[in-house]
Amino acid sequence: MATRILSAAILVCAAAGEVLAQAAGPGLQAVPAGAWGSSPRAAARVTAGSGTLPNEQGQVWREYDISPYTTRVTTTKRPEQAVVDWILHETGYEVWHGEPLGILSATPRTLRVYHTLQVQAVAADVVQRFVAAETQSPAVSFRIVTVDNPNWRARAQRALRSVPLQTPGANAWLMPKEEAALLLADFQRRNDYREHSSAYLLAASGESTIVSQMRARAYVRDAIPRPGAGSPFTYEPGQVVEGFSLELSPLVSADGRTVDAMVKCTVDQLERLVPVVLDLPVTYGSKQRAKIDVPQMTHFCFQERLRWPVGQVLLVSLGMVALPVPLDGKPPAAGMALPLLSTPPRADLLLFLQSGR
Repeated sequence: MATRILSAAILVCAAAGEVLAQAAGPGLQAVPAGAWGSSPRAAARVTAGSGTLPNEQGQVWREYDISPYTTRVTTTKRPEQAVVDWILHETGYEVWHGEPLGILSATPRTLRVYHTLQVQAVAADVVQRFVAAETQSPAVSFRIVTVDNPNWRARAQRALRSVPLQTPGANAWLMPKEEAALLLADFQRRNDYREHSSAYLLAASGESTIVSQMRARAYVRDAIPRPGAGSPFTYEPGQVVEGFSLELSPLVSADGRTVDAMVKCTVDQLERLVPVVLDLPVTYGSKQRAKIDVPQMTHFCFQERLRWPVGQVLLVSLGMVALPVPLDGKPPAAGMALPLLSTPPRADLLLFLQSGR
């Protein structure tokens, strides 16, 4: 009797699976009950829909030719992604993941957008800025420098025009090119001045440029007992990477008057190694001590969208942040351990951004 009941239940489940598979339509497979767990769950209702894209809020379909931009960019594997990213920056991500229905897709030649006329206007402006970048957009030059003491602001205050930022502790100012050149010359006469990039770094409009200085620091991560071996324990090496990375993605406006730039800068610093002594069992009833290290790290991240007029210099101070590079500016000799200072070094990290003819 129990066997008959079980067989009938199996037939009912099989029939329900066939009905669900038919409702799902061709190309879709119904998920069997219980596939996500041991207990059966109610299957989601799947329909073919109306077969047309909803446009109750005035959505329209547009296709933009972005090949004039993508065909000239050879430094990026998927240059069309930059167009998509800037549209998302301009509109916000939530515009594409709620109401009204929106579609944003790009191939190496075509950008496809399905949204309201207002959003289409934003997309069209971004596409125009990328397409026109070759003929009318100057490259953005930038320099990365640090000074140990932020007292330079007292002398330069008269030439600085403040620009609002969102990052706590960071500041930005606009200044004429001539004043920026004088300020940079004044920096170069200071003993605490360091430059962390080439003096002539360029970032083309619509493309991303990354400057990075990283180094590895070795430490003793753990001590592992080895009973019965020649050595009572073995040390497990560890490694942390410190340094800074700056990514700059500028985009000049369609009329060539202003520059928008996405700036992301991260700084990682090994402040010190905290020692820990372990008592490791060597043989029955005996122990041996081993010292390991626990890294004490600090991490800083700056990510902002900046805008300034072409022909002006934008000076950005990230504040007194960690300085992970060697203080003498020279790489250590191969195989030589890097010393850790008793007080982790800090410095005012500054970015000089300039675009103009």
